[in-house]
Amino acid sequence: MKVYILRKILIFGNSGSGKSTLAKRLSDENDLVHLDLDLFAWLPGSPPRRMPLSESSEKIATCLKGRDSWVVEGCYTDLLEILAKDASEMLFMDLSIEKCIANAKNRPWEPHKYESKEAQDANLDMLVSWIKEYDTRLDTFSRAAHRELFAAFQGKKTLYTENQVHD
Repeated sequence: MKVYILRKILIFGNSGSGKSTLAKRLSDENDLVHLDLDLFAWLPGSPPRRMPLSESSEKIATCLKGRDSWVVEGCYTDLLEILAKDASEMLFMDLSIEKCIANAKNRPWEPHKYESKEAQDANLDMLVSWIKEYDTRLDTFSRAAHRELFAAFQGKKTLYTENQVHD
């Protein structure tokens, strides 16, 4: 008989830090609903614009309503703060810029974000530039904002400086 432990996990860090990979693994292994905050943060269109925080929050709440266990991942401290009061644990993927860039260059196609692997790869230069700014940004996507969120959380928390490899 499989025993289910109720878990509400927030995973955050820089782009390319391994958030999606870890969230997918935890979701599969623990039968957790998996939400990628990228899907709730942006309005459709080009150039991309942030969805109003209240609208993002409402959409996330609708998706998680009635869910006892979930894993949510993203780099949006403003959205993570909304979920932190309900989270049982936080995982901060605090990898070096170099490791995040290497991961980004080797990431598999994300069909929920891009219509093709080619479209994803066409975005790589912009993504690498974004990753490089992690320590100098002063916004909701910055290492500083992530560190503040992690420090303030009172539940179970784990800091990763390497990607975790499991067989």
